[in-house]
Amino acid sequence: MNAPLHSMILGTGHAVPERILTNSDLEKMVDTSDQWIVERTGIRQRHIAPQGTGISQYATEAAKQALEDAGLDPQDIDLIILGTVTGDYKFPATACLIQQNLGIEHAAAFDLSAACSGFLYGLSLADSLIATGKHHNALVIGGEVLTSMVDWTDRNTCTLFGDGAGAVVVGPARDASGILATHMASDGRYHHLLINPGCGSINPPTPDNLHLHAIQMEGREVFRHAVTTMTDALAKVLEKAGMGIEDVDLLIPHQANLRIIQAVGKKVGIDEDHIYINVDRFGNTSAASIPIALDEARRNGKLKKGDVAAMVTFGAGFTWAAGLVRL
Repeated sequence: MNAPLHSMILGTGHAVPERILTNSDLEKMVDTSDQWIVERTGIRQRHIAPQGTGISQYATEAAKQALEDAGLDPQDIDLIILGTVTGDYKFPATACLIQQNLGIEHAAAFDLSAACSGFLYGLSLADSLIATGKHHNALVIGGEVLTSMVDWTDRNTCTLFGDGAGAVVVGPARDASGILATHMASDGRYHHLLINPGCGSINPPTPDNLHLHAIQMEGREVFRHAVTTMTDALAKVLEKAGMGIEDVDLLIPHQANLRIIQAVGKKVGIDEDHIYINVDRFGNTSAASIPIALDEARRNGKLKKGDVAAMVTFGAGFTWAAGLVRL
């Protein structure tokens, strides 16, 4: 049997915590205001996981939905990739916990650390492994509990992040639908501009360095690089597929900041009606943002069978990626 030439997304799902933290709630916690947050980010609320809740809980639920949507049994899965920087533990990989939760046997399971780019990095890897015949059906998940590493006294970061997970099932293409092209890139020279310096081997946790275990970000520099690299990534993935922006039915960008999304849309020349935006309801869920938005778009009719979706992201590292998919 010949290996398939490409793979396709067979099903999608997402899960978020029940608790919603609004901008009005944040006004009572830190020196900020609803107007200040909305004007700078477009965020109005975000979902917050209870303290001590692992991302495996939401990732497992998102995976169950994706499997049901794909019409597959857990035992049909032979590869699990979780894009996350907030795994349940330092080790083992949270993907292994998801594997246990789903009762999947004899699958490879691992976490992938590329910050907000984790899902698209994972999707590109799964596509390659399926296309070469090394694996058949993969679960690719992006999930974060970013509020576990937020400094709630820093209004420049604590207003941005939310929790949740999104998942897709990827398998051999059955028709002309499928993953048309992917693109990944990074530039480690800028790693210090968006970082959690604690918890690693350089700064292991001590009573004196707890302040290092929260997200630190140079917002203006991140904004500038995000717009430039996401625009470039879209151009490259469209070129690989031999397509133009006019062929894209829906752009699904990383939901980090409304102003970034709008700037990218303007640079690539796509009308805002063809850009999916849910950052106002979820905030920045990092690796989870694109698969959450993709699942929403499919379920609410924004994406239909045969439509072309372009996905693009940017994250710490710096890392960035894009993917082009025909549903």
